[in-house]
Amino acid sequence: MNIRLNKIISDSGLCSRRKADICIEQGRVTVNGKTAEMGTKVGPNDIVKVDGHIIKHENEAVYIVLNKPAGITCTTDQTESDNIVDFVNYPTRIFNIGRLDKPSEGLILLTNDGDIVNKILRASNNHEKEYEVVVNKSITEEFATKMATGVPILGTMTRKCKFEKEGDNRFRITLTQGLNRQIRRMCEALGYEVLKLKRVRVMNITLDKLPLGQWRFLTGKEIEVLMDMIKDSDGTPKSKSAKSSKPAQRTSSSSSKPSHKSSSKPRGSRPYKTAEPKSPTNKRDGAKPSRDDKRDVRGNGKPTNSTNFKPKGTFAPKGAKPGTATSASENGETRKPMRGKPGMTSTPAHKGTKSNAAPSSRGSKPGAKQNASSGPRVGKSRPSTSNRGPKAPVRGSKKR
Repeated sequence: MNIRLNKIISDSGLCSRRKADICIEQGRVTVNGKTAEMGTKVGPNDIVKVDGHIIKHENEAVYIVLNKPAGITCTTDQTESDNIVDFVNYPTRIFNIGRLDKPSEGLILLTNDGDIVNKILRASNNHEKEYEVVVNKSITEEFATKMATGVPILGTMTRKCKFEKEGDNRFRITLTQGLNRQIRRMCEALGYEVLKLKRVRVMNITLDKLPLGQWRFLTGKEIEVLMDMIKDSDGTPKSKSAKSSKPAQRTSSSSSKPSHKSSSKPRGSRPYKTAEPKSPTNKRDGAKPSRDDKRDVRGNGKPTNSTNFKPKGTFAPKGAKPGTATSASENGETRKPMRGKPGMTSTPAHKGTKSNAAPSSRGSKPGAKQNASSGPRVGKSRPSTSNRGPKAPVRGSKKR
């Protein structure tokens, strides 16, 4: 019977199948003196060499059942202390099919036939594995029901399984899936602790009074039944189903939402409202002021474009006739009244402007009358950075 070349190299213990494929691609493998190609099959009389070294054929498959004691680690890494490969000490390369926890004991299979590993272990193939378990307290009906129907662990619900109570704190359970530390996690989720766990059967293979720590070869009948049970089993990993590429549908009104803002609501659950333009209104009318209103405000927080706004001070623009007062809001400027001096207003800081405010004479007597026909006195003002009014006449000056 011809066997694939990468399997021949892997079974020799030189490397894994994947690394054997790499060696074949690199042209380091020859069959009968010719460079081998990917997919080449080799017969019992063919001479296989890797880097010039002859690879011995292991034509006969090896199937071993071990009654593993507690404390042995199920790994082929021989740098790990108490690994299962060194414990069995078989002369050629073998590896374990599946694993048992280090504190667990019982049946575990070892082989050099990599084709049957996934066919036995894959949960979708529904192959049975039977265990005997001892827990730390009495088994209740609720515990038995939940163990048989399913327990939530590792973010999933375990499959329904066969559960049989054998004593006050002993039970037998048969699983068809192999989650990590599944039985221990199921018991812990229900408030129990596993004291002892022993696997007694894998499919049709049993310990058959095999002493703890000993191993034996599978019989011809066991191999024949095993091969018949896995002949229709899937041995290749299932690819994850591709996610649907259908884009999420949006409502027509959702396009008005800015793209840089994220929403916690799911798409399509509620359409977004379209923003309506707001006309600038007076803050006193009950509506919020527009951006222009907020930009052009006085110190008292009132917008200057309001029709109800009345400036406290007036001034005469450049070139205006004496006696004509101009509103500060009409000229685009505002003036604050002088503090502590009623009747006086600040003067503009522009050269040549005239103020129509009547100056108050400190030297004038109270009650003195002014000439009403002459109008307010208008004079030139000097530029000043201070907040002073026009210069008062010197005391003792003659009255006009």
